[in-house]
Amino acid sequence: MEEQSKSEVVGMSNDEVWNVPNKISAARLVLSFVFFALLPLKLYWAALVVFLIAAGTDWVDGWYARKYDMVTKLGRVLDPFCDKILICGAYILLAVEMSGKFPWYAQIAGWIAVVVVGRELLVTVLRSMIEGAGGDFSAKMAGKLKMWFQCIAVVSCLVGLALKAGSGDPLPVWLFWTIVGSVWLSLLSTVHSGWLYVQGAKSFLTP
Repeated sequence: MEEQSKSEVVGMSNDEVWNVPNKISAARLVLSFVFFALLPLKLYWAALVVFLIAAGTDWVDGWYARKYDMVTKLGRVLDPFCDKILICGAYILLAVEMSGKFPWYAQIAGWIAVVVVGRELLVTVLRSMIEGAGGDFSAKMAGKLKMWFQCIAVVSCLVGLALKAGSGDPLPVWLFWTIVGSVWLSLLSTVHSGWLYVQGAKSFLTP
């Protein structure tokens, strides 16, 4: 009985454009703009909670779509689009918020945000070209690791901003070096994963 109900749910959802995974992705987009509104208001703890929920939905929608066979064309576009909005927006706004408050090597600087946004734009163009030519441009492990490092960097920076705004005291040593390590690891993984995508797209870009 339980297996039959599951099959019925799968059958119905495959015919729906706005199935559960796509609704979760759309919710992530809404949460992203809530997060963007909280940051300039210096509500760092609230922004942290919203970011964690938004980032968590990225795993949930993918898992749900695969488990119940609800992968759709809309989902293949909407899911990465929402990811890019959340991460690119977070890096841009954190670059503004952290400017002058942290040493140059312990902050998301403006140029780092530019690299992150540039990489996402490049991958989006490559995805459009390759999938338009009938190729496969599924997410690679390097891209998934990049997302993890970026999320850790955003979270650690938000905690640092919240503590600095709350007390003004120097950050705990462990947090300071977590910020340093996560920011630079996220930058390296961003460049590395972007390079791997370019290498993988060579056969489609060359005659």
